[in-house]
Amino acid sequence: MHSRALAVTATSYAVLHHLGLLPEGLGPAPEGTRWTDWVDLAVPWLVLAPAAVTMWAARAPLRAWVVFGAGVVAYTSGHGIHLAANSIGNTDPGPTSHLWDEVVGHYVWFIGVALVLAALALTMGGRPRPHPIGHLLAVAVGLTWATNAVGGGTLVFSLVVAVVATVFGWVRRDGLGVVLLVGFLPAVVLLIVSLVL
Repeated sequence: MHSRALAVTATSYAVLHHLGLLPEGLGPAPEGTRWTDWVDLAVPWLVLAPAAVTMWAARAPLRAWVVFGAGVVAYTSGHGIHLAANSIGNTDPGPTSHLWDEVVGHYVWFIGVALVLAALALTMGGRPRPHPIGHLLAVAVGLTWATNAVGGGTLVFSLVVAVVATVFGWVRRDGLGVVLLVGFLPAVVLLIVSLVL
């Protein structure tokens, strides 16, 4: 069960963290919002719920739950800040909405993602190596991390996290931890190229 829940978590993260690519935010919605804003309300639930199921099914240690709890708070806070400021910025752009959306919201949100990733790595690292689909999902997660960093302006922070995840994956490559190596090594390359260009 924990493998399926982890796959759902990876898929949710990779798909839902690209809502900004939807053309014109799926169009206008009530009160000057966009339909994507309303869909975006469900993102924390759809990413964090299967992550929690993964940890529960895998009988995560207490320290992993503590890291996960901190990650959930940061993820939901940062996502909420980003969503609100982004929605306001769509109708009344300015430096304040930019600060809360593109700077504060993104950093708090991405710190939460990194903590959730760390909690999952602490929980799942010693499990058996995945099937090939697990490697594809790992690449999708790593590339999502990198593209979100490029779009969100968190390149240096995100590169550090990607390097740590890659090293952790290298050390744990004989088990499920290899997915971090497979997923985040391409992210490291993409982020370095983005920093250089």
